[in-house]
Amino acid sequence: MTDDRMVLRATDISKRFGVVRALEGVSLDVGRGEVHALVGENGAGKSTLTRIIGGAERADAGEISFEGSSQALSSPAAALAAGISIVYQHLNLSDELTVAGNLYLGREPRRALRGGVDDRAMNRAATAWLDRLGAGFPADELVGRLSPSDRQLAEIARGLSHDPKLLIMDEPTASLAPTAAERVFAVLRELRAGGLAVIYITHELAHVFDLADRVTVLKDGRNALSAPVGEVDRRGLIKAMVGRTVDELFPRRGRALAPGATPALELRDLTLPGCFEAVTLAVAPGEVVGLGGLVGSGRSGVARTIFGDPPERRSGALRGEILVDGESFHPRGPRAAVKRGIGFVPEDRKVAGLVLGGSVSENISLPQLERLATLGVLRRGAGREVAEREVEALRIKTASLDTEVQNLSGGNQQKVVLAKWLARSCRVLILDEPTPGVDVGAKAEIYALVRRLADAGTAVLLISSDLPELLGLSDRVLVMSRGRIVAELEAEVATEEGVMKAAFDGMETAADLESVA
Repeated sequence: MTDDRMVLRATDISKRFGVVRALEGVSLDVGRGEVHALVGENGAGKSTLTRIIGGAERADAGEISFEGSSQALSSPAAALAAGISIVYQHLNLSDELTVAGNLYLGREPRRALRGGVDDRAMNRAATAWLDRLGAGFPADELVGRLSPSDRQLAEIARGLSHDPKLLIMDEPTASLAPTAAERVFAVLRELRAGGLAVIYITHELAHVFDLADRVTVLKDGRNALSAPVGEVDRRGLIKAMVGRTVDELFPRRGRALAPGATPALELRDLTLPGCFEAVTLAVAPGEVVGLGGLVGSGRSGVARTIFGDPPERRSGALRGEILVDGESFHPRGPRAAVKRGIGFVPEDRKVAGLVLGGSVSENISLPQLERLATLGVLRRGAGREVAEREVEALRIKTASLDTEVQNLSGGNQQKVVLAKWLARSCRVLILDEPTPGVDVGAKAEIYALVRRLADAGTAVLLISSDLPELLGLSDRVLVMSRGRIVAELEAEVATEEGVMKAAFDGMETAADLESVA
């Protein structure tokens, strides 16, 4: 890229924290009108590099050139003044301020005559960004009242509101629904066309190919790969990150299942009006059954209903039958499901899967408190013994058992969610999107854990929008569309194209039936 188009050039950046080498001779550049993806496992050095670029850390060696001249970005304020805006993975908003107040904190528009903050002007400016991102909340809403996904949109809006020359985004869409993420991508594409330079950090490799022009891979604090996106594929990126090909991420499939065995989980014509209809499936002990389909097809509704937490959007009572180990089960709530040996890893771990302010030990112990108590009193140290065993078994990286879960990486948070159910020894484990925002190396460890659980006799129902994950882990794949199961595919012969074709064909068939009716 010619120097006149270059916005940022970081050359031979090195950084150590004590004896730990975070970066060693790392180089990265990004030009005007370019999205440069930065990927790698947790601990690869991505955040350290962006903190140096953003003025929050000082490099031990190397040089940063911004808009053609060397820059001494000694603080985040200096970087922001130069035109570098950062959207961090961990939200940095004040709950006590409105959305608009957060967006324009420290640079509030002032009234010309009477002085003071011009709230109307500030709300109008904030609303323009919120509308552009498709946000469904007003600018004068208190941030403390927003959902995690809405808070993330507010954080993105704040980063954009500075009208930066370089925007750095660290996992900006990890908590967003696909439709909201695509809206963010659309805005980034518009701004890229206007000359905005973007460094985009993500664990979702699909986002690299959807959005980025170039990609750089960091591994162990060094450059492992840097190339135009059109010159690499998913297999090459994964190998650069973890030293293994995509095929090696998935463990071998389970042993052949005994014919006629009683399913650990069975649904017979399960119907929840307004959500799903006539769902029939069976999962045998030791089997991983994948449930594929488009977002909104009813997959998560089925999972939540089995666990006794059905979606609110329904127009009638639950019909059909759920059987666990051949016996009828009526899901009256999550507690009843847990007692019957059903575990559930929800789609949003931060909202429904974890107590973020709780410790690692407390979170792992939650599903089995009654087992750890005598006459209703928790036995001293019992929960810590269980947690210590699972932390070691799953190789959860944490400073201690008392570390708050919110301070762990995404991959380690997800391991804590899984550890809860591993400690409980579930008969049935339902996984709803088990690896969002998880780096490739941690995904491989989670995949190995799922297979170990299946090999030990656990029946696993896996919901995933990541088609390589769905096909790589499952023994069979069922496809849902418009609330119904429309296809069953053997994983050995199933393809990504086959799953998507079944999902879209199911939508067309459903539409045809509705039009006839």
